[in-house]
Amino acid sequence: MAGDGERVRALLRALNALLQQRRYRAALAVIKGFRNGAVYGAKVRAPHALVMTFLFKSGSLREKLKSIAQATYTHSRNLAHFVFTYKGLMALQSRLQGKKIPFHSFFAACIGGWLVFGDNNPINSQIVMYLLSRILFGLSRLAVEKGYIPAPKQDPFPLVAAVVWGVVLWLFEYHRHTLQPSLQSSMTYLYDDSDVWHDISDFLIYNKRTESK
Repeated sequence: MAGDGERVRALLRALNALLQQRRYRAALAVIKGFRNGAVYGAKVRAPHALVMTFLFKSGSLREKLKSIAQATYTHSRNLAHFVFTYKGLMALQSRLQGKKIPFHSFFAACIGGWLVFGDNNPINSQIVMYLLSRILFGLSRLAVEKGYIPAPKQDPFPLVAAVVWGVVLWLFEYHRHTLQPSLQSSMTYLYDDSDVWHDISDFLIYNKRTESK
């Protein structure tokens, strides 16, 4: 037992020494990026899938748990693969050109996005739309910082909020099929289901009557 413990400690010392080697830093950063992508994807998706599944999906408990596990796995796997691809291509480009330039980031992310998130499924669609809203805000701020557009005299956010909500509810009411299924489910719950009730039970306590009723 003592010998086994000593071998484990020796292995840990060797691994820690390897992690301190500067020549392996780029490769190790790629590996840790894969690890962080997997962990972050699971942390983000698991609670979201849990809430959305139990709120809006029907089926047995086993089916719901399977759906949550599948969504969490897909998000975690895709994010891990993307970070691995991105950081690997960044390291490769930097090594080939001898320095890091802004185009490297764009090119590496484009390749990673095509390979990992190019499949049009609900998980990838949700992630891409999440990023799209952020980059629109980011590009708007960058355009003001660079002087491409004048800085607004008043906070434009109220106008943005008004337009976003106006457009999304118009789409929901008249072109519902164009919206993502999870958004359709949320809005159906908020705006359609609130028009229907039979008694106090499905007016205040439940959203809909149970099958037994």
